Amino acid sequence: EEADQDFVSYWKRQALERVSWFKEPTEGLDDSNAPFFKWFADGELNIAYNCLDRHVAAGKGERVAYYWEGDDGATREVSYKELLDETCRMANALKSLGVKTGDVVGIFLPMVPELAAAKLACARIGAIHNVVFGGYSSQSVVERMQFSSAKVLITVDGSFRRGEVLPIKSQLDEKLSDCETIEKVIVLKRADCD
Repeated sequence: EEADQDFVSYWKRQALERVSWFKEPTEGLDDSNAPFFKWFADGELNIAYNCLDRHVAAGKGERVAYYWEGDDGATREVSYKELLDETCRMANALKSLGVKTGDVVGIFLPMVPELAAAKLACARIGAIHNVVFGGYSSQSVVERMQFSSAKVLITVDGSFRRGEVLPIKSQLDEKLSDCETIEKVIVLKRADCD
């Protein structure tokens, strides 16, 4: 009923109560340039902080953030604390490679737990992540990296698919020399491929 009567005030209240802000917004909806609406335009937040840090700070670090099951049958429970630690390590690695706010980071990973940490690490430092579907060819990956001007690529040595190991990194190596924008490649050791 409250949302029906004044949806802008309702959603502003929800945002102030349910989201951790570094700078609270003073306005809800800016509809002055319709159809390009902006919500909470003068507020500042970080999605990685809201997904992880605030839960750990509230004493919920040991709770399961998500459950993972791989194609090879491996399973893992990832806690908020573990995911925060992995995210911070990845964010620091990206920064050490010169990634700054606004830079594009390509992510070409299978559905592994580190995928979430890579995306959250980009959000944490203000980088843009360009996730490429794991089934694409090396040529398609390189085209997407070039088109988005990705500076760093995060990938995997190999991946498991229907009981076989696919040599992802070695296939990418054949095409990565054609990508002028990629400066560094981070490789997750997963399948013991060269």
